Amino acid sequence: MPLLEVRKMTHYFGGLRAVNNYNLAVEREQVRGLIGPNGAGKTTIFNLITGVYHPTEGNILLEGEDITRLETNQIADRGLGRTFQNLRLWRYLSVLDHVKMARYSKLTYGLAGAFFGTAKRVNEEKATDALAMELLELVGIPHLADQIVTNLPYGAQRRVELARALATEPKVLFLDEPTAGMNPEELIQMMDIIRRVHREIGLAIFLIEHRMKVVMELCEIIQTLNFGEVIAEGTPEEIRNNPLVIEAYLGKEVVL
Repeated sequence: MPLLEVRKMTHYFGGLRAVNNYNLAVEREQVRGLIGPNGAGKTTIFNLITGVYHPTEGNILLEGEDITRLETNQIADRGLGRTFQNLRLWRYLSVLDHVKMARYSKLTYGLAGAFFGTAKRVNEEKATDALAMELLELVGIPHLADQIVTNLPYGAQRRVELARALATEPKVLFLDEPTAGMNPEELIQMMDIIRRVHREIGLAIFLIEHRMKVVMELCEIIQTLNFGEVIAEGTPEEIRNNPLVIEAYLGKEVVL
């Protein structure tokens, strides 16, 4: 049984069919990529799987459980974490608080513990602080823990978002263009971070990227999407040499 499985997913926005008969099988600890031209439906697929939208047709299963109609918070709680194409950070929170906020659904001390400051609350808050710092260490920014996030350079903000997603303890991590807007040095650094996260945590990763260097070097299996349909799926080498992919995508201007 795949860790995450999508079966014959189709979605309409009004009369427009955005995704057609989409299938996916993500195995444990696998790194998968999704590529395609702008407007192909890549982010829509992420939004459908993570509960932002509910598909018109089809099913989504996580470890055999049907999560198709669950809300985003329920899906996140079951083990799908994500970052976004456009940064979604809170302007006036510190880096550390961003990561801690993602842990609050995991705390169990309840209202009484919060009001009376019980030992359980103290212990859980300490554990949350420690885990948040471990994740900031993992993404290479522990020294920025006390900084307000809007004071950071763009590349560091991307790392904060990644650490926040990891704090939810995902089984599958969805990365929506994790290197978008980065300069070449930041891109190489983010690739190294993704490799480290995959190696040390051992979770599955599903990413959207336009930069072929990222996809080809990180992913084991790549899907190519065009007009809401998968036109090819295979290893990086198979995708690189697929004539349908070259015609629809790789033959156009793509950031290498």
